[in-house]
Amino acid sequence: MLDKLQPSAGATKKRKRIGRGEASGWGKTSGRGHKGQNARSGGGTKPGFEGGQMPLQRRLPKRGFTNIFKTSYTVLNVGRLTEYFSAGETVDRDELIKKGVISKRSAPVKVLGGGDIGIALTVKVGVFSKSAKEKIEAAGGTAEVS
Repeated sequence: MLDKLQPSAGATKKRKRIGRGEASGWGKTSGRGHKGQNARSGGGTKPGFEGGQMPLQRRLPKRGFTNIFKTSYTVLNVGRLTEYFSAGETVDRDELIKKGVISKRSAPVKVLGGGDIGIALTVKVGVFSKSAKEKIEAAGGTAEVS
């Protein structure tokens, strides 16, 4: 009966009601102690604050950089193509998304040479690794950069 469902014993726990009288065990100062920065409303320090000492984040030197022009690819091994496509089919970005092989729409697709391909496919994607192109062509297919 759905109206009789209950969580297992010990699976749920009552929340701690702070500041609801001395009898609760969390009354008066409500677990904040007496006075001080952390006892005040809105009190406390920001993450990384070390009491005025120069924080570790600022003591360490800066290194490296992030290349804003870097192209990141959605990678796909040739071995996976045989799982989703049969001989003679054309493999392109839209077909890969339609069959659920890839989901990331923004990044271009790169085919890598992992696994074996035993069927002839026409593969039209952004980039191929050297070994992937060789394997596709060895199986009788074509690798086209789109």
